[in-house]
Amino acid sequence: MIKVGIIGATGYAGGELVRILIGHKDVEIKWYGSRSYIDKKYCEVYQNMFQIVDDVCMDDNMEALADAVDVIFTATPQGLCASLVNEAILSKVKIIDLSADFRIKDVAVYEKWYGMEHKSPEFIEEAVYGLCEINREDVKKARLVANPGCYPTCSTLSIYPLVKEGIIDPSTIIIDAKSGTSGAGRSAKTDNLYCEVNENIKAYGVAGHRHTPEIEEQLSYAAGKPVYLNFTPHLVPMNRGILITAYASLLKKVTYEEVKAIYDTYYKNETFVRVLEKDICPQTKWVEGSNYVDINFKIDERTGRIIMMGAMDNLVKGAAGQAVQNMNLMFGLPENQGLMMVPTFP
Repeated sequence: MIKVGIIGATGYAGGELVRILIGHKDVEIKWYGSRSYIDKKYCEVYQNMFQIVDDVCMDDNMEALADAVDVIFTATPQGLCASLVNEAILSKVKIIDLSADFRIKDVAVYEKWYGMEHKSPEFIEEAVYGLCEINREDVKKARLVANPGCYPTCSTLSIYPLVKEGIIDPSTIIIDAKSGTSGAGRSAKTDNLYCEVNENIKAYGVAGHRHTPEIEEQLSYAAGKPVYLNFTPHLVPMNRGILITAYASLLKKVTYEEVKAIYDTYYKNETFVRVLEKDICPQTKWVEGSNYVDINFKIDERTGRIIMMGAMDNLVKGAAGQAVQNMNLMFGLPENQGLMMVPTFP
């Protein structure tokens, strides 16, 4: 059994980690970490865990945790994991960080976009960006994985094959994204109150959202040159789900069959990426509660552009599910172990 510790177990992503890992036959959760609820029973924080989890919440002592478990998940705000990790800890335990601390390779870019000093830049180069469909072999050998952000996961998987194959001009990419309110976390914020969100949709982080450089970095690897793009997220009144609609100019005339063949080549063996049939647009309701990403595209011959679309659950493939996918790879387990949840409907 893989012994697991979770720091930040009472946030939305942490709670989803608990839900998934409880059903994972090769895992035992040893540590439910939460600064906000130390010594309180986990099932008192999440009543859905009543008579399922009897453990009490503990603090975020990574030093002690490293001696008790095989892998630590840090589902915490930016800055915490970087402030806690050190070589002594990494020599004992694997870490999967769900924050942005180790996603961006240029520390100056991280510090600019996140407005904080990086506390352990010496581990940035070693950290593997945990987008399994692209970095699978590196993840298998990693001791520190940077779990990708939700918007970057959906955006990158939807766009990456066409950038990699030189089908689109990456300098023309525009990403319009929409997310449910769980993406903003569980802490109390006025903007997330029911009366603020209900019957409303709004853009936020316009021309300055923190996920922008993460998406740009991954697509730059695909393009083989720096990529700069427009990324605009929107908050919509639902609990879960991300939908991205991305636009780019085609570099040459292509047919539906040619583009579909590219996506199929990249994803035909990927359990969790579903390339939909022609003219079927991805919808969040068909991926909710699952680790699947639904992808499709539409060629606009009139404008010489292509529209790329993706939908996924921001808490599963966008956070906890992808983290478990990474854990499976790191410990030599089947990649889909514990993750074959059928999307919930209605």
